[in-house]
Amino acid sequence: MPELTLTFFAIASLAVVFAGISKAGFGSGAAFASSSILALIVEPGAALAFMLPLLMLVDAVSLRPYWRRWKLRESLLLIVGSLPGVGLGVLFYTSVDADGMRLLIGAIALGFVLWQVSARLRARLTGVAIPDWGGLLAGVAAGFSSFVSHAGGPPAAVYLLGRGLSKTEYQASSVLVFGVVNVMKLIPYVTLNMVTPEILRLNLLFIPFALAGAWAGVRLHRLIPDRAFFALTYVLLALTGTKLIWDGLT
Repeated sequence: MPELTLTFFAIASLAVVFAGISKAGFGSGAAFASSSILALIVEPGAALAFMLPLLMLVDAVSLRPYWRRWKLRESLLLIVGSLPGVGLGVLFYTSVDADGMRLLIGAIALGFVLWQVSARLRARLTGVAIPDWGGLLAGVAAGFSSFVSHAGGPPAAVYLLGRGLSKTEYQASSVLVFGVVNVMKLIPYVTLNMVTPEILRLNLLFIPFALAGAWAGVRLHRLIPDRAFFALTYVLLALTGTKLIWDGLT
């Protein structure tokens, strides 16, 4: 369990607000930056466990402003595919040590940055009609990466962008999909003794930060261009991803 120090409280508060803004306003893709940042100061499993209940809270309060604005078929395909993906995540988590988790989270962080800055690739994806089976495969990848790093956004985004969703449809679909996926993850997180009563008591201190982030995210969704928000995310993830890989190797 993370120790409640002044350093942890300061970093965790900012991380939770950032996660709330990302999930409620920008398609969940950058929310896992919070877990990556926390993994620099606490054991990766503890960082993931600490963030999950707060991410679920943000999911719950974000549903109302985007209610029924999602694409249901695309969302359901991702959800169905994510179930075996979460199972694979459980197998991986139980097979590696903390350094292995740091390496994976760091690699996912850097991969996210590389994918996002590949504007030409993203432009191609928006013009390609990805079939239904592609949604199932994207769901498997999203479920796995969500379990091991709360980073299911990029695989889901590849599929949703390929289906030509509008900005709000994409955001609403992401809220629905990862709201369900995070509920799926809770059971193995509890079974593996990651989410404990102590973690939940610690979470209570950070509920105001999660709610503030979600409130800000919904409003910033209409005001701030995606590029401005993700530019900051790229820097954070590039730095934290590199540091986590270094820590994992050394």
